[in-house]
Amino acid sequence: MLNIVIAEDDFRIANIHEEFLTEMDGVEVVGKAMTGEQTLALIEEKRPELLLLDIYLPDYLGTELIQEARKIHHDMDVIIITAAHEKELLEKSLRQGITNYLIKPVSMERFRTVIDDYQKQRDLLEGKEHIDQETVDQLLSSSVPMKQQEEESLPKGIDKVTLGKVRDIIDQEGRSWSADEMGKQIGSSRPTARRYLEYLVQEGEAKVEQEYGVIGRPERRYIPVATP
Repeated sequence: MLNIVIAEDDFRIANIHEEFLTEMDGVEVVGKAMTGEQTLALIEEKRPELLLLDIYLPDYLGTELIQEARKIHHDMDVIIITAAHEKELLEKSLRQGITNYLIKPVSMERFRTVIDDYQKQRDLLEGKEHIDQETVDQLLSSSVPMKQQEEESLPKGIDKVTLGKVRDIIDQEGRSWSADEMGKQIGSSRPTARRYLEYLVQEGEAKVEQEYGVIGRPERRYIPVATP
């Protein structure tokens, strides 16, 4: 069983990631923390194999927390999940030996792929005292790039370019959108825009709120889950 601690100061995102993990075999979330101090306490108590870590916590920068966490449990691996886009943070994280780096919002498919790959790496080394070059090559190479994996997993009627536009708009604007408004924004029909918005809801990247007007049916409005 792969024991995981989630360090995330937004409880909504932490709950979404926990839900993703509960649908996977062989993993267990042994604790969630909203601050660096809580994270360190959980690591000392639970000794997890893997930490899912946000860069920006109220009392710690994630790259600083990694150093403190490994003083407590040096065998623990770390996957960064963050909205941070600064190159310096990625470079520093890589130098600290992180396993992967995910930028929010993270689709369920990408999340599952990263955790699956991590489990496969662990399984590959399990019980081995000596390794050969083939094992090293398997560990250090990715069989299919993430973008290609996502493209192959997209349902019929969902184009990756249009999906990227919708993702960028709904994430960067940080407000709710109706299907009609999104259609005008991306230059498509209302039903087409709604199909993409519903896909984001299905992937856990957006949620729906009903807006009730004076007359008529309530309008479905879509807002990002990870609102900055």
